[in-house]
Amino acid sequence: MIFQSVKMAFKSILANKMRSLLTMLGIIIGVASVIALVAIGQGTTRRVTEQVQGLGSNLLTVNIAGRGPSTSLDYGQAMRLADVEGVDLAAPVVSQNATVKFGGTSENVNVTGTNRDFLGVRRYEMAEGRFIGDVDLTFRHRVAVLGAETAASLFGDESPLGQTVTINGNRFKVVGVLAAKGESSAGSSDEIVIIPITTGERMFRTGGVRTIYLTVENEREASVVRGRVEQELAGMFRGNTNSYRVFSQQELLETVSSVSDSLALMLGGIAAISLVVGGIGIMNIMLVSVTERTREIGVRKAIGAKRRHILLQFLIEAVVLSGLGGLFGIGAGIGAALGAKRAAGMDVVFSTDIMLLAFGFSMAIGIVFGLFPANKAARLNPIEALRFE
Repeated sequence: MIFQSVKMAFKSILANKMRSLLTMLGIIIGVASVIALVAIGQGTTRRVTEQVQGLGSNLLTVNIAGRGPSTSLDYGQAMRLADVEGVDLAAPVVSQNATVKFGGTSENVNVTGTNRDFLGVRRYEMAEGRFIGDVDLTFRHRVAVLGAETAASLFGDESPLGQTVTINGNRFKVVGVLAAKGESSAGSSDEIVIIPITTGERMFRTGGVRTIYLTVENEREASVVRGRVEQELAGMFRGNTNSYRVFSQQELLETVSSVSDSLALMLGGIAAISLVVGGIGIMNIMLVSVTERTREIGVRKAIGAKRRHILLQFLIEAVVLSGLGGLFGIGAGIGAALGAKRAAGMDVVFSTDIMLLAFGFSMAIGIVFGLFPANKAARLNPIEALRFE
C-alpha cells in the first residue's frame, strides 16, 4: 500500500513538473542556505582557530593604551614582565608600516622592532642567517631580518644576506631571512621586516612600548600567570587598569567559539523561517490538488478505499515533495559553498550532521503541513465528491 502511494505521489508530481518545482522552491532555498552558510561559517571558524592555535595556547598579549609617558612602558619596564613567576619569554615590540627598498624595487610592509625572544614567542623559524641579538639592541645596530615574502619580493631568487636595504631612507644590513609561515588573523606573517627594538624606537620616534608578547612556562597555568602579569602592570600604572589589557590565546579561542555558536543559531533561525514558508507553499498546493482530484477521491472511496488510504496517499505526496526539496537543497547548498570557495578562496567544512538535520527537518515540514490537506481529502463525502465538477 505504501509503495503504491509513493508511486502515485511521484506520478502526480511528474504530471505537474513546474508547479511541483515552484512548490519545493521554499524548501530548496531553506536547506541550501543552511548547508552553504554553515559550511562557510565552520570553514572560517576552523581557519581562525588554527591560526590562533598556531601561535600557541601559552601566549599572552599585553596591549598598552593611551599616550604619553604615564600610559606607556619603556623597554626596561616591559622586560620586567619577563621576571614574573611563570613567564618564559618576553618580546616587547614597536611597529609601523614603512617603505623598504632594494635597488629599483620597493615594498610597503610592517617593520617590527623587537628582541631575540620574538622568534620563539611568535613561533618563527630561520630560513637562513641569524636573528636579532642582544648586542644589536645594545649598540642600536641597523640590521634587519626579512620575512619570506618580503625577501622574495625584493630579491627574487637571490640571497639577501649581506645586502643593504633602506627602510624609510635609513640603510640596514640584512642578516637573516625567516622561513615562510603563511597567513594569520592579522594578515600575512611573511610580509614583515624585523629590526632591533632600540633602533626601531629611535627611527619611529615612539613614545614607548605598546605591545608585549609573553609565553608562559606551563600553558595549564596561563590564567594564573595572566593574573600575576596584570598585578605587575597595576603596580606600574598605579592601579589604572584602563591603561593596559592582557589577552590570552584561550580567551581568543573562546571568543571565536562564541561567535561561531551565535552564527549557527542565527543561520538556524533563517533556515527555519525559509522552511516554514516552504511548508506553507506545500500546504497550499496540496489543498489545490485535493480540490482538483475531488472526483478521483470519490471514485476511490466508492470502490472501497478507506479513509486512512486517502489520508496516507496525500500525506505521502506532501512528504515526497518536501523530501525531494530537501535533497535538491542539499545539492544546491554544496554547490553554492564550493562556488564561494572557488570564487573567494574561502574555507568550507561540510557537516554530515547538519545535512541530515536539514533533510530531516524538511521531511518533518512535509508531514506537518501535509497533514491538513490529507485529512481534508480523507474526510470528503464520496457521494458529494462524485458529483463535484
